[in-house]
Amino acid sequence: VQLVESGGGLVQAGGSLRLTCAASGFTFGDYVLGWVRQAPGKEREGVSCVSNGRGSTYYADSVKGRFTISSDNGANAVDLQMDNLKPEDTAVYYCVAVRARYITNRYCVQMEYDSWGPGTQVTVSS
Repeated sequence: VQLVESGGGLVQAGGSLRLTCAASGFTFGDYVLGWVRQAPGKEREGVSCVSNGRGSTYYADSVKGRFTISSDNGANAVDLQMDNLKPEDTAVYYCVAVRARYITNRYCVQMEYDSWGPGTQVTVSS
């Protein structure tokens, strides 16, 4: 399993960024994929996840209504559209994956994923 993130950068508060995770080495539809972030001095947070085989999604309360996760089974990619960004969204964002059919708290909240990308930095200035 290989996961590679792209799309991070610096943006002003209120702006938007789109992160993309290119996935390879596994059957995309058999996996739950997601995004986890970690800010300096803070614990990791499960931001969002999607069940590729079923299309169900999860969002942390901190991003609900502002972030949208989407998966493209044909391209083996999962995106995270981030709108109305806030300074507290500043973090390293990791693409994550686990072989599972359904999204559950075990994966999306407790972050028990098997595979992690190297991460991409998102910085939101005030």
